[in-house]
Amino acid sequence: MTGPGAVEAPPAPGPREADGRTARRPLALRLLARPEVGVFLGAAAVLVFFLIVAPSVRQGGSMATVLYQSSTIGIMALPVALLMIGGEFDLSSGVAVITSALTASMLGYQLSLNVWTGVIVALVLSLAIGAFNGWMVVRTGLPSFLVTLGTFLILQGVNLAVTKLVTGNVATDDISDMDGFDQAKKIFASSFDVGGVQVKITVVWWLVYAALATWVLLRTKYGNWVFAVGGDQDSARAVGVPVRFTKITLFMLVGFGAWFVGMHNLFSFNTVQSGEGVGNELIYIAAAVIGGCLLTGGYGSAIGPLFGAFMFGMVNQGIVYAGWNPDWFKAFLGVMLLGAVLINLWVRRTATRR
Repeated sequence: MTGPGAVEAPPAPGPREADGRTARRPLALRLLARPEVGVFLGAAAVLVFFLIVAPSVRQGGSMATVLYQSSTIGIMALPVALLMIGGEFDLSSGVAVITSALTASMLGYQLSLNVWTGVIVALVLSLAIGAFNGWMVVRTGLPSFLVTLGTFLILQGVNLAVTKLVTGNVATDDISDMDGFDQAKKIFASSFDVGGVQVKITVVWWLVYAALATWVLLRTKYGNWVFAVGGDQDSARAVGVPVRFTKITLFMLVGFGAWFVGMHNLFSFNTVQSGEGVGNELIYIAAAVIGGCLLTGGYGSAIGPLFGAFMFGMVNQGIVYAGWNPDWFKAFLGVMLLGAVLINLWVRRTATRR
């Protein structure tokens, strides 16, 4: 009906034209948006490569060794990755591992105490170092790079000086015959049999921690806080996110990881060299970056660093099994790091392209 008082009928229902905001992206792009997809493909490629060029990798014992090497890196790479998602770095994580081991060893041996006393004190000290780093960062506003570089130098000097002062040597004394050693070794450094292959307990802890970190990031309020403070801490603070608490606890998680790996080193070798640990912090950070964590924060996962650590373990042992010069490991490390950064950049651009 037409005319001055006519009311137009509503248009017949039909398919709505989807715009770029509501159109469902293809499955491939949604998968590429996941930070762990690129490193998973890279880890699979590295595994296949060494299975071909180093046939001994196919043996169960060889793969158990690869997983062990991966786990000692991966346990530390997980909290380092969470810290990076939160927008910060910790350059003291490598020497902090040795600090915890030295503390537990010297406290137990020199004072003739049960080794568990040293283990607990080392845990408290490691958490305190992490809390100090976090407090300094949020209190002063200085870049975590500078704060933790200072902590790195302090711990490196203290590790060597105190060990020489207390033991008269650069290494601690053997604690294998002390009370509580066997029980602690079962938790931190034991092995178990799987089909005739000895697997280190650290592999189990590594997977458990990865699953726990994934659950925290994806299913808890604290995980949302981590992504928020890493993306934009001012905006996060404006919506009620406890920025200071989140950052300090992330540094303390790195301290916890340093303590656990330090205890593994101590109860695996019964003694600790005070000058070790230097440079390992770069490996932990590299594993997190290869695993998809951005240097700018606010993006990443816990599964990605798991595969990143596996790539490190695979290359480290694969070079040996292939009969190559192990000095090439650092060169492979640099290639993997640069390749991962470029792949992550491409993946993010592809995933956000309409």
